[in-house]
Amino acid sequence: MQAMTTETFIGNMRGPVITRMDADYDAVRSLYNGMIDKSPQMIARCTDAADVVTAVNFARENDLRIAIRGGGHSGPGLGSVDDGLVIDLAMMKGVRVDPATRTVRVGPGCTQGDVDHATHLYGLAVPAGIVSTTGIAGLTLGGGTGYLTRKYGLTIDNLVEADVVLADGRIVTANATDNFDLYWALRGGGGNFGVVTSFLFQAHPVNMVYAGPVFWDIKDARAVMQAYRDFLPGAPEDLGTFVGLKTVPPVDPFPAEHQGKQACAIISCYVGPAEKGQAIMAKLLETLPPPLFNWMGEMPYPALQSMFDPFFPKGLQWYWRGDFVKELTDAAIDAHIAEARKLPSALSLMHLYPIDGAVRRIGKNDTAWNTRDATWSMVIAGIDANPQNAGTITRWTKGYWEAVHPYSDGGAYVNFMMDDGDDTRLKATYGDNYDRLVAVKTKYDPSNLFRVNQNIRPMH
Repeated sequence: MQAMTTETFIGNMRGPVITRMDADYDAVRSLYNGMIDKSPQMIARCTDAADVVTAVNFARENDLRIAIRGGGHSGPGLGSVDDGLVIDLAMMKGVRVDPATRTVRVGPGCTQGDVDHATHLYGLAVPAGIVSTTGIAGLTLGGGTGYLTRKYGLTIDNLVEADVVLADGRIVTANATDNFDLYWALRGGGGNFGVVTSFLFQAHPVNMVYAGPVFWDIKDARAVMQAYRDFLPGAPEDLGTFVGLKTVPPVDPFPAEHQGKQACAIISCYVGPAEKGQAIMAKLLETLPPPLFNWMGEMPYPALQSMFDPFFPKGLQWYWRGDFVKELTDAAIDAHIAEARKLPSALSLMHLYPIDGAVRRIGKNDTAWNTRDATWSMVIAGIDANPQNAGTITRWTKGYWEAVHPYSDGGAYVNFMMDDGDDTRLKATYGDNYDRLVAVKTKYDPSNLFRVNQNIRPMH
């Protein structure tokens, strides 16, 4: 069979195909992480599933490497590839809410903010991350943790079904009854198995929330982290709350007298009446020194979700590392604080996101995501606007990670991996689910067409 020519490919696409000759090539190929620069041969801007099938078939027949880009937020820049084909799903937006079944049909180009905007009208939300510009596709396929995790589980725990374009160009639906092995693997196994062209999520009642950050000076970080650690297991699941080591952003609206101070923050979201959320937070706060400021208040859920967007525009330099954490010992806390005192920039940070509550009510073999017995998912992120500081923030992140890794569990959240996602790391992450993932990969993508990801290699 003759391979599809470039002319035929472009002619068969409804969406535009951007090449190096096009004026908008540089704008379209640019990545969220400014540290990464890739030069694909072509970018196929798909408008529907038929475009995706055309692009997959063209790449397979012409032996081109494929990168799949949804929201384009990938830290390691896995939404692009040098000299290959980017299947860009950004134009495949659209969110349809069914209030009767509380389900939400979502296009793969949607951001979390697109979904929040559509569901909030109905007093509903799909559990997702904490930055509204994050693409829903990559977030979901990696697992998805955020403010609603303790109450409603991971994003994958709320994935009802997915339409997927496979490596051979077929479109299949994966859910609890059809292609169950694929449905199992998509829930945490990343972009290894095909291109998802539609997601169906279960949504939950979420409307106004009592939420926001509380910041303390770094000198109080030990007391804050200890209190948070001891408070979390008994906190109601209506409260999603994470702890971070960071800098008070040196911009308005942060109080001028505290801008630029090294700090420890607890950032929380209580789903329910404000006075109840206030009473629960009071139990934690009354055991602690006075904060620099407490910005918790009642707000619509989408306002919380977009609260940090202004600090993280596209094009910053990013280098991150993650780990799963079961116990936060005093020694681990001391190691964290020692490293955080060396913060290389105002945006660099460490966050510990809780992995408990509803997450633990699903068996560790029921989805590809294996680490249901963790307590936190940790991320250390070196972030800076200046490309000249790329080396500095990378070294800081690696040094911090090496200092606290001995206190961590095996493996890490795949969406917090960069260039460290090798076989050993993925085996530690997926545990006894790894071999099953390899079997699913071998069945659906035996030639490893979809390999620009945290790659699970098929058996040969």
